[in-house]
Amino acid sequence: MRNDDLFSHDDPGLRPLADRMRPQSLDGYLGQEHLLGEGKPLRRAIESGRLHSMIFWGPPGTGKTTLARLLAGSSGFDFHTLSAVLAGVKDIRAAVDRARQARAQDGRGTLLFIDEVHRFNKSQQDAFLPHVEDGTFVFVGATTENPSFELNNALLSRARVYVLKPLVLDALKGLLRRALSDQRDGLGEQQLQLSEAALDLLAEAADGDARRALNMLEISADLAEQGQIPDAVVKEVAAGQVRRFDKGGEAFYDQISALHKSVRGSSPDAALYWLCRMLDGGCDPLYVARRVVRMASEDIGNADPRGLEIALNAWRVQERLGSPEGELAIAQAVVYLACAAKSNAVYSAFNQAMQAARESGSLEVPVHLRNAPTRLMKELGYGKAYRYAHDEPGGYAAGERYLPDELGEVRFYRPADRGLEIRIAEKLAQLRELDRQARKPDAPAD
Repeated sequence: MRNDDLFSHDDPGLRPLADRMRPQSLDGYLGQEHLLGEGKPLRRAIESGRLHSMIFWGPPGTGKTTLARLLAGSSGFDFHTLSAVLAGVKDIRAAVDRARQARAQDGRGTLLFIDEVHRFNKSQQDAFLPHVEDGTFVFVGATTENPSFELNNALLSRARVYVLKPLVLDALKGLLRRALSDQRDGLGEQQLQLSEAALDLLAEAADGDARRALNMLEISADLAEQGQIPDAVVKEVAAGQVRRFDKGGEAFYDQISALHKSVRGSSPDAALYWLCRMLDGGCDPLYVARRVVRMASEDIGNADPRGLEIALNAWRVQERLGSPEGELAIAQAVVYLACAAKSNAVYSAFNQAMQAARESGSLEVPVHLRNAPTRLMKELGYGKAYRYAHDEPGGYAAGERYLPDELGEVRFYRPADRGLEIRIAEKLAQLRELDRQARKPDAPAD
């Protein structure tokens, strides 16, 4: 098997611990039981010896590169890797030539692994297609982004997508213990001692990322004192870690979606959790504040108009005071909105009205609603017969029409039966009844 590692030095001490601890067989691979357990799809493909092109989609440190390498080794394929960050079409052609030579010389297959495959543009992705189809190599791509958004449909149709999950705490702790005891590739020769509490802390701070866990362990080991890694050292190393929050990526939008849906679902505890997850992961609080204002209009609306005011106040506090005062104000707004009466009536009405505006063309403003600042406009009847609502009984011009005639008496806004909108609905019903009584019998009803 060809070795294309970046750290392919003879001296293992020059390679990072995370690279040295890569498992050499599938039996030593931790996690992803949903793919590699008995009877699972990828396990069956490996056991049958018939590899197919595939995409590994998952967060960093879940073993995408390692798994691709093990697949190649278990099938007797050459392993060749390219980074989409650095490679171009020229590098792809060179990889194709190498795969053809390997097949022509001794019939060996090639597994071509593309890390960060979503970084390739459309033409670069298309360059793989003919060689995937004719079997020049088995294509394996790794991505942290949603393939359905980042990869061409043509490439996706030729590769099966496998979703890799973050490693659970027990798997991470097992990996750390293995690194501490491994005499050949790990830290076993140093015979380091690490408390169970410190082990738990490293596993938790790794946040499902095996590479991060091993990197933190290696840094902690460098600061060991007389064979003991102090808990204080581990706390200091772990304190610099942040939770997984890829701004602009899949996790970013998933967590924002979770926050929004928790508010909509009237769950203040879940809303607070997702807010804190995003802030803990480094999300800009001002971005969250802006999204919270959106929630106030979209999901609370006129059922509790105070929600929008509270959301705007939180945004202003964050702008003026920064953290942590601003973050607490955002939390207050999130809790209030989660507990408030819910209505999407304005949101739905806005969307329907926007659709009507787009589909109905440039309907003219009714003449009686037009302004008449000049004599010509008055002579043309602009503003004629307009009824000034304040001069009407109750401040309402019963029977007056304000929509273009072509639209009729269409209704967009339908208040919900919650919160203040109950009163709004009652008021609108009264006004419609006044309209009905004021209009001629042959006039269209609401």
